[in-house]
Amino acid sequence: MANPPIIDESLVRLDVDLGSTKAEVITALAELLAAAGRTTDATALRDGALAREAKSATGLPGGIAIPHCRSAAVTTASLGFARLRPGVDFGAADAPADLVFLIAAPDGAGSAHMKLLSALARALVKPDFVASLRAAGTRAEVVALVQSVVAPAAAAAPPSAPTAPASTGSRRSIVAVTACPTGIAHTYMAADALKQAADRAGADYTVETQGSSGSTPLPAATIAAADAVIFATDVGVRGRERFAGKPVIASGVKRAINEPDTMIAEALAAADNPSAARVEAGPGAARAVGAAPPAGGVGWGTRLRQILLTGVSYMIPFVAAGGLLIALGFLLAGYEISTTADDIVSDNSLTDLPAGGLHLYLGAVLFKLGALSFSFLVPALAGYIAYAIADRPGLAPGFTAGAVAVFVGAGFIGGLVGGLIAGFAALWISRLPVPPWARGLMPVVIIPLLATLTVGALMFFVLGRPLAAVTSGLTNWLNGLSGSSAILLGVILGLMMCFDLGGPVNKAAYAFATTGLSVSDPATLRVMAAVMAAGMVPPLAMALATVLRPKQFSEAELENGKAAWLLGASFISEGAIPFAAADPLRVIPSMMVGGAVTGGLIMAFGTTLSAPHGGIFVLFAIGNIPGFLIALAAGTVIAAVVVLVAKQFGPRTGTTLSTSPVAAPAAAH
Repeated sequence: MANPPIIDESLVRLDVDLGSTKAEVITALAELLAAAGRTTDATALRDGALAREAKSATGLPGGIAIPHCRSAAVTTASLGFARLRPGVDFGAADAPADLVFLIAAPDGAGSAHMKLLSALARALVKPDFVASLRAAGTRAEVVALVQSVVAPAAAAAPPSAPTAPASTGSRRSIVAVTACPTGIAHTYMAADALKQAADRAGADYTVETQGSSGSTPLPAATIAAADAVIFATDVGVRGRERFAGKPVIASGVKRAINEPDTMIAEALAAADNPSAARVEAGPGAARAVGAAPPAGGVGWGTRLRQILLTGVSYMIPFVAAGGLLIALGFLLAGYEISTTADDIVSDNSLTDLPAGGLHLYLGAVLFKLGALSFSFLVPALAGYIAYAIADRPGLAPGFTAGAVAVFVGAGFIGGLVGGLIAGFAALWISRLPVPPWARGLMPVVIIPLLATLTVGALMFFVLGRPLAAVTSGLTNWLNGLSGSSAILLGVILGLMMCFDLGGPVNKAAYAFATTGLSVSDPATLRVMAAVMAAGMVPPLAMALATVLRPKQFSEAELENGKAAWLLGASFISEGAIPFAAADPLRVIPSMMVGGAVTGGLIMAFGTTLSAPHGGIFVLFAIGNIPGFLIALAAGTVIAAVVVLVAKQFGPRTGTTLSTSPVAAPAAAH
């Protein structure tokens, strides 16, 4: 059976009010696709589109928005379209969006479907196409307009390699790479917006779109002939080293859509500027930081945050696996296993059990496995910080720096500092001029060797003891916290855990707790308890709020509330993201109030936790279980009440959505 067309009249709504927020509009369009049989789960489609919105807004100049995602719930590539009256803010700088396409792609969509969707995205940068959408009088006209731009893509032959346009004398040549996280819309819109700007500037232009419909690399000759390169990407550039030495302008993909003429002008200026930022050569090129951020790129503050979060992200699996294994060891063998596990594991086996029997031996094995996994915590943090700076050549010196930090007692702080030093040392060494015969040795021998020597010498001879003193002082301060000081720390950690629900601030608080976790140090166990309990509050509070006042929420939010019970109980703060994305100004502050209460109470009750993850499923690892449950319940109830009170002010989501044309199709034109 042939696939249905990408859009038909049932997927179009003209001159309708779908709500006052982008979450409401996306929800209504997702329900529209569900009613047409294009998705098996409107909530999953809505959540996928909102998750994409959380990465970067999809509003475009000229009153256009293209929320989009790939989802396993989508049965066939589809477009839902609404012409809004009034427009809704989708994050564009100039005006609210009145033309909204919800682009839905199946999770495993083939290149043919991706070409259809990308063809529409490219058409949206053409003023005449947009004007025709606004002037259309019927749904059939909209369908015909869309089909007129996607039909050629459906019939197109497979793409050939991009070729450089014929040069015309003194014309400058620019090459570009565009890429966004989902690779459906922004990738191609940026490519075409830059093309039109290059035409206006009289420059030759060739682009490589690294999107979902496949990517054909630029020919080496085209790159060699280019005067400058533009990287308009929200993800890493594949094969960045191909452009080594070229003047570069780098930015996120949306800037290329919003300011294409400016970026083309910057690229032409860079081509004539000997001091312009250039694509780094050598092994570090894929993540080169450079002496200064390229024009239009991210600043040093943002770049440093990305580097540190890379280390934390790669560290967390070691923490979660190791911590839970340690907790299971405690469950089977008791807390005293922390001092006897080595002897039990080395002296016994399944055929020669210790006096305590099988459960004691298995508890010792689990504890030892967890302890070994935990021992990689600081080395992994330092190693992947260095990796974020210098790519693979930074891994060996970074891991070594982390191991040295552990050896000298510098801990988490030593891992941060050592990882940064190792990464920048590896990056600097990769830039050294070497004879051709040595280039092959650089990434596997010379860079790791010299960078490891550099960071090792600095850590052992200069920085190790001062950093160890700082770590020791911090540990002693935590151990000495009592009364109001400890409660204040719990409040601060609770606020951080609920501020961005899995974002950088949340991860910073979690990393602070997990990297200092020690079963022999009660202060660190209280910190871990405060962090986990506060992180459980947002999804549980929103789930409770949907039960207490269901009329304040849409049908989709009520469904999310049911799932949020389990997510919150499992310590998955991200379970509250759909609510926060739809109503951030009321949801996030309310969750922070609840998290602060829970964190402060955990510290006041002296509750401890020896497992870094698991929620209520690791109650066995909690000291003072009643105190933990009381603190969690108090924060949850307070957050739920505060958010319900806050929702009394302003439009109610549930009421607004009930007037959508999905619920009342007769209202649509």
